[in-house]
Amino acid sequence: MTVAITGGTGFVGQAVLDRASGQGRPVRALTRREQPDRKGVNWVRGDLSSIDALIELVQGAEAVIHIAGVVNAPDAAGFYAGNAAGTEAVVAAARDAGVKRFVHVSSLAAREPKLSLYGESKMLAEQFVQGSGLDSTIVRPPAVYGPRDTEILELFKAARWGFVPMPPAGRTSIIHVDDLARLLLTLAGVPRTDAGIYEPDDGQPGGWAHGQLARAIGAAMGKRVWAPHVPRPVLMGAARLDRLFRGKSAKLTPDRASYMAHPDWTSAPALAVPEELWSAQVPTEQGLADTARWYRQHGWL
Repeated sequence: MTVAITGGTGFVGQAVLDRASGQGRPVRALTRREQPDRKGVNWVRGDLSSIDALIELVQGAEAVIHIAGVVNAPDAAGFYAGNAAGTEAVVAAARDAGVKRFVHVSSLAAREPKLSLYGESKMLAEQFVQGSGLDSTIVRPPAVYGPRDTEILELFKAARWGFVPMPPAGRTSIIHVDDLARLLLTLAGVPRTDAGIYEPDDGQPGGWAHGQLARAIGAAMGKRVWAPHVPRPVLMGAARLDRLFRGKSAKLTPDRASYMAHPDWTSAPALAVPEELWSAQVPTEQGLADTARWYRQHGWL
C-alpha cells in the first residue's frame, strides 16, 4: 500500500514516516523544501496551495493521511488558508484521483469552534472531509508530546526551574506521538467504521488535571515543581505580551490562550478507538522521561 502524507516534515509527520519505514510501507510525502533522501519516501515538492503538487502526491496512492495544518496564524484568513482551504484542496485531489481511504488529523479544538480561530478552522476542515464522499476517518488528537515536539517543550524548560505555570484549573488528555503515528497508519489500512471520528489518548481515565500533568513533567525532569494556575485574564495578558515581543514567533498567542483557558480538553470516551483496532502502548510517565532524555541529548534543554 502506497500512502500519501501531508505534513510529513512536521512533528507528527516525521513519526509517521519513521513507523512507515519500519513497516516497509512506501510513502509519498509533500514538502515545501528540498529534503535529504529517505528510504521508502518519495518527496513531492509543493504545499497545500499547489494543485499540481497535490495531484502528483495522491496519484496511485491507496490512502491519504492529511496531517498538515497551522496552529499559529496572524488572523482568521491565515487559519482558514492553512487548515480549512488546505484540507479542501487535499480532499479534492484525493477524490479526483480515486483514492480509497482518507485519514484526516484534526484537533479537539474543533469541538469548540467559538473559542478560537484555530478551532473554527479545524471544524471547517472536518466539514470538508465529512462532505467529500470519501471513505474517511477524522482523528482528533489531544495534546501530542514526544521527541521533536516544540510545543510541550516549553513546559519541560520551565520544569528545570521548578516552576511550571499552568492554565486555569481543568483537565486535558495527552498522547505520545508514536502511539498517534501507529493509529494513523492503522486507520489508513482499514475501512471507515461507524464512528467516523476518533478521539484517542494515552489511556488515562478522565485525562490529567493540569497540576497533575505539570508534576509528571517535573518528575520526568527529576524536579519537584510548583504548578500554579494562571487566571484567564493574566493568561490573556501574557499572550498579548508574547505577541508584542516575539511577533510571529510567539508561542502563546491570544487565540491559543483563549482555548487553553477552556477547562475540558479530555478525549471523549464515546469517541474512543475500539481496543481491537488500537490502544495506547506508551506509558505516559515513561514517555515523558524518554522525551526529556531526547531533549537533553539533542541540546534542546
